[in-house]
Amino acid sequence: MILVHAFPVDHHMWDACAAQIIKLANAQRLDTFALWAPDMPGAGDGPIPAVADSGRIAADGAYADALDLMTDAYASLLRRAGYRKAVWVGLSMGGYVVMDMQRRHPDLIAGLAMCDTKASADDDTARANRLRIADECEHERTIEPVMHFAQPQDGDSSIKRSDAFIKQMTAWIQAQSPEGIAWRQRMAAGRPDLGDQLAAVHAPAAVVSGECDPSSPPEQMRALAAAMTGTEVSFAQIPDCGHFSAVEHPDVVAEALVNLMSRVQRLECSERP
Repeated sequence: MILVHAFPVDHHMWDACAAQIIKLANAQRLDTFALWAPDMPGAGDGPIPAVADSGRIAADGAYADALDLMTDAYASLLRRAGYRKAVWVGLSMGGYVVMDMQRRHPDLIAGLAMCDTKASADDDTARANRLRIADECEHERTIEPVMHFAQPQDGDSSIKRSDAFIKQMTAWIQAQSPEGIAWRQRMAAGRPDLGDQLAAVHAPAAVVSGECDPSSPPEQMRALAAAMTGTEVSFAQIPDCGHFSAVEHPDVVAEALVNLMSRVQRLECSERP
């Protein structure tokens, strides 16, 4: 199982959820599986790709090939370690990688989970805002344009309004580099629309939605799940939960992911000769 993190943090957002996944998987006596949470390029310890290594650059500065290149790197990581397939889990920006994996490397998908994310590309306003933030981070060498992710918004969950959450999220964002933040924004701005990939999903799938998520609300996540017409999708709507579901309710998200892995293992077992 490969956990792909959100923006603007790194793999540490999965720490509590990963620990709970291990605990639940052991309690349910699932077959042992590797659990990874690699940093994206430009996140945490992930190196920041040079401009020359980021593919085509659109006229507005977006990286048109960067998502594909990153997805291929995740695929290569899995293959080099000797695995045939994985259960791919993406939260927010991590979901872009999961959907691109479906497009580019469907043979590597044993199961997938989309958490508080979307398959569509940015509209013009959102794309321009990402590139504005990238420019400011690079030119001013600051991460201030993304510090609002650590602050609750109107209608947000009680967890996100808590001092503990604000303190933790602030620390995670402050550990990022301005250049890494900018690279990820240019990558996300240049990504293609992947909505057509939802119907192509044939592996077991799960969709997780925070009830208070302003950017990926439950009605949008239910529509995303409904578009996966080629498979059985489990849907978890989490009360009192915002956008960072795996941080706000790691136990609930872990349960959904362990249940997904259990479905995958039963299917794999039934298909063995």
